[in-house]
Amino acid sequence: MKRSASRCETGDASTGPQPRSRSGRSAFWLGMRDSLMLPAWVVGLSVLGIGSLAHDVGHPAGAAMLSTLLIWASPAQVILYGGLAAGAALPALAVVICLSSIRFLPMTISLLPLLRRPGQGLALQLLIAHYIAITVWTESLRRLPAMPAEERLAYYFGFANTTIGVSALLTGLGYYLAGTVPTPLGAGLIFLTPVFFTMTLSAGARTVADWSAILLGFALAPVFTGLIGRDFDLLATGLVGGTAAYLIGRRQRGAR
Repeated sequence: MKRSASRCETGDASTGPQPRSRSGRSAFWLGMRDSLMLPAWVVGLSVLGIGSLAHDVGHPAGAAMLSTLLIWASPAQVILYGGLAAGAALPALAVVICLSSIRFLPMTISLLPLLRRPGQGLALQLLIAHYIAITVWTESLRRLPAMPAEERLAYYFGFANTTIGVSALLTGLGYYLAGTVPTPLGAGLIFLTPVFFTMTLSAGARTVADWSAILLGFALAPVFTGLIGRDFDLLATGLVGGTAAYLIGRRQRGAR
């Protein structure tokens, strides 16, 4: 009896003390903090130009900020304002923007299993999917697997809401700075996102397959741009490079 009681008090020595989970609120604030450390500002600075585009086509600042909140993809926002400037029909723009965002489907498929919990409804999963963009996706894949499952959703919403909120505010700032930002500086700010994306992917790479995907992406992108042009080069790079990296990783696992 004493031995059993002692074991109940101290815990199973074979498993050791279990880490205490944070509350949902604490995980949410942690996500906000991690976003504000750098990622939110990188994304936000890269969308300053979206505000300038909205200013040039005569949209109000509120519409520019709303486009960031609802579209949450700067290439699609460029399509929107470029199409409006050219006088394109809104239904046609909606179709093109949807097609341009198909690239988020594989990201969503890879991330949702980390966030799905029993009892989640379709509406909540659609909301989760809405926040998925390059930076949110890469940072979530890097951070969420090491977290307890019950903390992940709150952390994700804290991180994603902060990132999209800062980006919307800086879109509005870009609207009022239209015409005052030098072109080289604006181009450099846009380039921040792919640089940060590459750094994040490299920081999260752990296996041969991960590194193979990164290196093949760099090697194949210019090849396919020259062979098939800029319309389908990224699709071909992802398909060929991603498949090759998967096969390399599978072969390595089979050799163990």
